[in-house]
Amino acid sequence: MKMNIPKDVDFIIKKLEENGYEAFAVGGCVRDTILGREPKDWDITTSALPQKVKEIFRRTLDTGLQHGTVTVMLKHIGYEVTTYRIDGEYKDSRHPESVEFTTNLIEDLKRRDFTINAMAYNSKYGVVDAFDGIGDLQRKVIKCVNDPEERFTEDALRMLRAVRFSAQLGFEIEEKTEKAIKKLAPTLEKISAERICAELEKLILSDNPDKLIEAYNLGITKVVLPEFDAMMECKQDTPYHMYNVGEHTIKVMENVEKTRVMRFAALLHDVAKPDVHTFDTRSHFKGHAIAGVEKANKIMRRLKMDNKTIGLVKRLVACHDDRPVEHGRSEEKVRRSVHKIGKDIYPLYLQLVNADFAGKSEYGREKGYDDYLYVVETFNKIVDEEQCTCSAELNITGKEMIAMGVKPGPKIGDIFDRLLDMVLENPQLNENEKLRELVLKFNA
Repeated sequence: MKMNIPKDVDFIIKKLEENGYEAFAVGGCVRDTILGREPKDWDITTSALPQKVKEIFRRTLDTGLQHGTVTVMLKHIGYEVTTYRIDGEYKDSRHPESVEFTTNLIEDLKRRDFTINAMAYNSKYGVVDAFDGIGDLQRKVIKCVNDPEERFTEDALRMLRAVRFSAQLGFEIEEKTEKAIKKLAPTLEKISAERICAELEKLILSDNPDKLIEAYNLGITKVVLPEFDAMMECKQDTPYHMYNVGEHTIKVMENVEKTRVMRFAALLHDVAKPDVHTFDTRSHFKGHAIAGVEKANKIMRRLKMDNKTIGLVKRLVACHDDRPVEHGRSEEKVRRSVHKIGKDIYPLYLQLVNADFAGKSEYGREKGYDDYLYVVETFNKIVDEEQCTCSAELNITGKEMIAMGVKPGPKIGDIFDRLLDMVLENPQLNENEKLRELVLKFNA
């Protein structure tokens, strides 16, 4: 099989060969190229020891010498070049106790996680596929190299990676691999939050976020996201719903953009429903949005997520159940809703609400959807007409007020609040001359 590989990758491989060593592109880049996908990174494996790699190439970085990895820099791009190796015993489900270098490519491929990631390529030998990775790509199967229990004992994160690859590629996990995951899933508790989050995010941002249910069935979420287990086990006995909380959540995730903020907002928007669930003749989830803010915060902090994402997701969880015109339509109500939620995230709020409808029963999808469309239409008008929805958009400044005789301090804030309240009611008042008249009146 002939593959097109980047010129720089081919240059590195041939340079190593010219110096008497073997070298191959290896792992995910080979897999993705065979699938017709654009690889994000190109990794190279070689029989050359790290020191030899450093001698052969002019610019290198010592990025993992203890594991045999040297980064070769070409045109400001780094390519990881790693010596063939055999990993020693794993005692922490993450790191080998020792690393032994080898000159045998198959020994190196043997230690990799899945057959589809255990292939190597160069133009001299073509694809080296000792474990039928091509066959598993054709069968659309995620299968461990050799014994799955051994592979997962080496690195427990591979269990979550199996589901992540399943989600990204739309593949199924092979039966023996599944059984090993069910048995060893509790060992995921040994893996750092940062590594868990990186894999979870890739799963959630994939085309198949519903694979999170597979992670639940395999016992993975019980360790890495136990809140999802509670959601899967929380029924919604209400005419508005036809799914349990977890299944509904998946439907919402499938109907928002594939961005970190939107997918995590969808994942966590109903996270507190199991905590506030009450039942008389039907289910009730009063206060779940507000309770969800704190719970979402704890989950995202536990996963070591960045502050910006955490802040935006919390705001969306807080407002996702808002219904600004439920008791009567008016443009003023929508303006006040935009003020409360924030014009910056209002399009995201509308997107989340729309996706929420998609995850309900037929009755639930119809109930209130016309009101939602009215809010969308009104918000678009507010944006098009540049209507004021916050103090910063008022056509008057604090300096102007002081120049007009308003005493600096709380008085200015009070006047701003009164002006905004009037402009939210009547946007035509947001003209400097009209606002100045009102300031004089309020300051009298």
